[in-house]
Amino acid sequence: MTLREKVGQLNQRMYGWNAYRRTRSGFELTEALHAETERFAGLGALYGLLRADAWSGVDHATGAGAADSAALADLVQRHVVGESRLGIPALFVEEVPHGHMALDGTVFPVNLAVGATWDPELYEQAAAHAAVELRSRGAHLALVSALDIARDPRWGRTEECFGEDPYLASRLTEALVRGMQGNPGELFAPDKAPVVLKHFAGQGATIGGRNSAESELGARELHEIHLPAARAGVRAGAAAVMAAYNEVDGMPCAGNPALLTELLRERWEFEGLVMADGLAVDRLARITGDKVSAGALALNSGVDLSLWDEGFTHLGEAVERGLVREETLDAAVTRVLHLKFRLGLFERPYAADQLATSRTPPAAAAAPATAGRDLSTALARAAITLLHNNGALPIPSTATRIAVLGPQAATTAHQLGDYTAPQRPGTGTSVLAGLRRFAAPGVEITHARGCALTGGDTSGIPEAVALAGAADLAVVALGGSSARTPETDFAANGAAQQASSQMTCGEGVDLAGLRLGEAQYALLRAVSATGTPAVVVLVQGRPYAVPEAADLSAALLTAWYPGPWGGDAIAEILLGHADPSGRLPVSVPRSAAQLPVYYNHKDTEYGAYVDESAEPLYSFGHGLSYTTFAYGPPRLSGHTVAVDVTNTGERHGRTVVQLYVRRLLTSVWPRTLELCAFEAVTLAAGELRTVTLHLDPDQLAGTGTAEIRVAESARAALTAVPVVLRLTR
Repeated sequence: MTLREKVGQLNQRMYGWNAYRRTRSGFELTEALHAETERFAGLGALYGLLRADAWSGVDHATGAGAADSAALADLVQRHVVGESRLGIPALFVEEVPHGHMALDGTVFPVNLAVGATWDPELYEQAAAHAAVELRSRGAHLALVSALDIARDPRWGRTEECFGEDPYLASRLTEALVRGMQGNPGELFAPDKAPVVLKHFAGQGATIGGRNSAESELGARELHEIHLPAARAGVRAGAAAVMAAYNEVDGMPCAGNPALLTELLRERWEFEGLVMADGLAVDRLARITGDKVSAGALALNSGVDLSLWDEGFTHLGEAVERGLVREETLDAAVTRVLHLKFRLGLFERPYAADQLATSRTPPAAAAAPATAGRDLSTALARAAITLLHNNGALPIPSTATRIAVLGPQAATTAHQLGDYTAPQRPGTGTSVLAGLRRFAAPGVEITHARGCALTGGDTSGIPEAVALAGAADLAVVALGGSSARTPETDFAANGAAQQASSQMTCGEGVDLAGLRLGEAQYALLRAVSATGTPAVVVLVQGRPYAVPEAADLSAALLTAWYPGPWGGDAIAEILLGHADPSGRLPVSVPRSAAQLPVYYNHKDTEYGAYVDESAEPLYSFGHGLSYTTFAYGPPRLSGHTVAVDVTNTGERHGRTVVQLYVRRLLTSVWPRTLELCAFEAVTLAAGELRTVTLHLDPDQLAGTGTAEIRVAESARAALTAVPVVLRLTR
């Protein structure tokens, strides 16, 4: 290969939606694509060919849907192969944050909802379905958030995290890799997709909850909290990782050889691909002086593939100037080509060829199938978490008049989360629609919006109060939104620069406080004052500080952006057709002023504030059921812990047995608690079952004496009966 061809394989400069335009008869390629492939005698990778959203401007009128996206991919690929002297195909790289971010792609609940399920097996099924959709439409490589740990809920990207705990994130990252990539092996099946795990590493630790801000990570905090999920993903066989925007001890991740080479490649023996985040390489010019040397720093540090930046386009010049050894360039090119070989692109470069050899029927490329909808609803149902209940739920049969109120009651747009493609009209169900669908005949359901998500307009509250006063029970649906609109101002990397009026979460939408719009509180207070029992449903992408919801409601549910069919799932839980089984993946604060409130802080004298409790409103792992459970004393045998769990209530239910370690004697200052294992168990009324959990010896490395505590949440674990584990160093 020539130097020009090699450099071309490492560049992912172009926004994919600029590569084509829709015509009356199909699609045509743009001059921009022709210029890009001529510049590099081919194309290494193309980002977002099928991406559709407000930033790209692609919608159902201009983009490729399920029926024709494979044809578009083949049109582009034929051009790329034809422009390459060696016939090298391009990698088509797509966002798959919670389903393939393309027109007609199945939308799943966001990662924070996945974390609330505590169900890796269910998530693995959803990930496998997303891989089928991605590959059937001609794309290859899936960008999936998995590695960020939610430590400050003011951060708008909290919804992209599995939660605040590294062990929970690790289990779900493993499930993601298994589901999307299949069984470990050299080649990927035609219905499986290699995964790029985002973001490596420590992006959830930025100061003040501000996106891409500086971090104050020490080595121990990095290794104990922010690296375990990445380590689990690498061990599971992840094909690639994405270097994060943030810096660690002053060195940006994309230019950090200690992170990308010494740790990732040498210590962890990772042989896959490292991709830079969007425009992250060019940011290195702030410390190198120009973009040529910025590209050289990134490549020398361990980045193989760029994303939209200019720095990697000058790698040929960097080689000629002696800033990069050509052997280093060759190693990166080898990793890119190896991934293409593993995908079978040299033998079958076109989607039609892939589908012909796939075990998945071509129907998978059609509009969202029943399987996708069922999986999305199942995830939403499993994630809904009952935080408190004064007997109002499940809604009794005597409640024949239900008022459904609030800005989240009759919309699906605010259930979807960030990184979501436009939905066809009629897709999904709101809370109101779900209740009308599942309520018993004869139940009268009324509705008023009451107020908007944001702002202080209270003009709709009198109507809501009138309906609540005439009802037996009020369902008040409140929360936030990550919905982008064409009016949103976007940065060059797709983050919201200036949020539209109803955006309260998502990338670029960081908050100084954690309050909902003031009119929502006014609505809740007014409905509560009627004396009608109020059940509050929070549809959100971060844990808002809403102590009023706990104080004024008869029951409180949280549904982390549950996806298009979240309304069905919420209604099933409210009506008792399904039992609430979610558990909190993050602690819920009382106010932003008390942050941080994550459970696994250092075991110091955790003092209270004079003016407010330092404890969270609800702790990590918390979640109620419509039944009750009793745990027997834990029994320790080696590194195995057994506990008897009994359903002491009157109906079936699911509990999550959580095993925590509290280190008593260790070589460094310990954390209060550390989640080390968990197991969900579903029991009939009165049923007893022994649950066995296994401790990995690596989880106790460096510990002389520890306590094992088994409970239903982190807060309960502190008062649980411990078993002391003594190890010989």
